[in-house]
Amino acid sequence: MLSHILNWSRVPPVVALSYFSRQYPPHPITAQYALRVLNSYPPDVLLFYIPQIVQALRYDTMGYVSEFIINTSKRSQLLTHQLIWNMKTNMYKDENAEILDEDIGRKLEGLIDTIISQLSGSARMFYEREFEFFAKITNVSGTIRVFPKGPERKNACLKELSKIDVTPGCYLPSNPESVVLEIDYKSGAPMQSAAKAPYFARFKVEKVGLTALERLGAVSEVPDFTDESKQIYQGCIFKVGDDVRQDMLALQIMELFQHVFKLADLEVYLAPYRVVATAPGSGVIECVPDTKSRDQIGRQTDIGMYEYFRHNYGDEMSTEFQAIKDRHNGNIMLDSKGHLIHIDFGFLFESSPGGNLGFEPDFKLTDEMVLIMGGRVDAPPFQWFRELCVQAYLACRPYREAIVSLVSLMLDTGFPCFRGNTIKLLRQRFLPLASEKEAAQHMDRIVIDCCKNWRAKAYDLIQYYQNEIPF
Repeated sequence: MLSHILNWSRVPPVVALSYFSRQYPPHPITAQYALRVLNSYPPDVLLFYIPQIVQALRYDTMGYVSEFIINTSKRSQLLTHQLIWNMKTNMYKDENAEILDEDIGRKLEGLIDTIISQLSGSARMFYEREFEFFAKITNVSGTIRVFPKGPERKNACLKELSKIDVTPGCYLPSNPESVVLEIDYKSGAPMQSAAKAPYFARFKVEKVGLTALERLGAVSEVPDFTDESKQIYQGCIFKVGDDVRQDMLALQIMELFQHVFKLADLEVYLAPYRVVATAPGSGVIECVPDTKSRDQIGRQTDIGMYEYFRHNYGDEMSTEFQAIKDRHNGNIMLDSKGHLIHIDFGFLFESSPGGNLGFEPDFKLTDEMVLIMGGRVDAPPFQWFRELCVQAYLACRPYREAIVSLVSLMLDTGFPCFRGNTIKLLRQRFLPLASEKEAAQHMDRIVIDCCKNWRAKAYDLIQYYQNEIPF
């Protein structure tokens, strides 16, 4: 009967990848079916699942995933680059690349060598110029690290950035749809970190699309990019000494939710910005354009969130919901249209600040947020918010196993958010045995419980006294 599996219809990529996870025992028939499914998807779809594809190697006892990675890297240069960056990142368990991952470290090293050795001609040139250019950009962080915080580190950052010439035909790892045209040499700015030295920089890029950028790996001469209507400035943060892989996972889940909400035609706004890990303890983080943190608004003005929206943008307000912790005002952004955008996902699933106390409520819903929505739980705007939360929750429930599979493949990475009961607790949050009515009531109770919750106020107070973050 197992032989009939090979004739099953196509499933989503994450389901196919789940056959290489601890969810299922290894079997050559299921592995062959999973490979057939994965090979049926174009490279631009597979780009989303790069972290899970690499982690599937942990359970690849028969070599099927290794074979898939080698063969699929021949289909797309952009996919090849992303695979190499992710495999380099996962070779080691620590941020300093000193502790080799005994399960897949050597395997990843061999795969990287194999993939690079099969590159030739224009594809090899594309790989070399991209990785050389991005290495220069990343190395700025390591160079300025020895300088003390303040003007010295700032000047060192500007000096090191000015030494880098833009190599034609390169892109930022977080944005494989756009080619880099210029570096804003005046934009270099070290971020707030004593031990490490992340820094911010802006780049002028032209959006050309995946197909056009892919063609750069097939030509010996890079064409000129002159369409000013497609050119923008993209800000990024470059980190060395910080593991950004957990952020990548959180944003993957957020992007899945965004897709679900679009399918359900819900007016729920999500902004899953891009993060790419490029080496152990290194990565690039896209900055969300046209935003300020609630912390910045508090420092720069004497007004609250309510006055900020009334003064600038009337009553327009969209909101999003994710059960992620450490939600102080430095981690909540507001854009010019009034959207709330969450950043920094260092605490999620089973991890939380203060030694995993789990002190914060399910999500943050403060007095001023409620004030924007009418000030009362029975106000029409707040009632609409409650309805949207319930509708969004119900829309996500049918996709429970896809999200579980996405997370399951990452369980052996050693992320601090995994503490043994992640999948059990994740499934429970979807209330799999509850009726739709019971699930709706459950979500509505969560909204009411979070409304002006004293624990959210207490956490803001702690952040104010510890880190001087206004609230």
